[in-house]
Amino acid sequence: MIGRSSFRRLLSGLALAAGVVAFLPGTALAQQPREGTDYIRLQQPQTTDSPGKIEVTEFFWYSCPHCNALEPTLEAWIKKLPQDVVVRRVPVRFNAGMEPQQRLYYTLEALGKVDQLHRLVFTAIHEQRQPLNTANRIFDWAQQQGLDRAQFMAAYNSFGVQSKVQRATKLAEAYRIDGVPTLAVNGRYLTSPSLAGSNVGALQVADFLIGQEKRSPPTR
Repeated sequence: MIGRSSFRRLLSGLALAAGVVAFLPGTALAQQPREGTDYIRLQQPQTTDSPGKIEVTEFFWYSCPHCNALEPTLEAWIKKLPQDVVVRRVPVRFNAGMEPQQRLYYTLEALGKVDQLHRLVFTAIHEQRQPLNTANRIFDWAQQQGLDRAQFMAAYNSFGVQSKVQRATKLAEAYRIDGVPTLAVNGRYLTSPSLAGSNVGALQVADFLIGQEKRSPPTR
């Protein structure tokens, strides 16, 4: 996993690995995923929010180039999931400067705009070079997308969004998330492109872990 202290340094060091997978669609894993290598079993399983279903949680950060690289592959993968598997996204905060983007995600969620604008946030940051790292920059961007500025600001500063930001931070701490993107499967396992070797590989490991959970559902 990526340590918090070395997170910024490794962002650039791992960029090549995150980008290479764009040329590897459909790549099959050479062997069954290995615990401790391709995925990690949590010592303390976490309770999920989707009783009766298998929950996959993506921990991400909008400004992370690896999360940006994963997003198209992840979107395609989500569309093919069976109905008994649900995906939730959790924006992380490793320092105070990351909170505005946590609020951005949960504001989009509160306004019912995640499906429409989530991918466009990545585009603004990584292709259009808009940092979106302060409230005012985020408000300007939201207005450019045709959203009502006052309504967006009210949601951004609302108690509901603040509560979700706090919960997201506590959840990442409970899962011991040290780097992104990371996928948690049903509160029991973690995998990531850095563990599995590629974006495609991480999703194949997630498929494997989903299958494990279906064959042996955990007792909660």
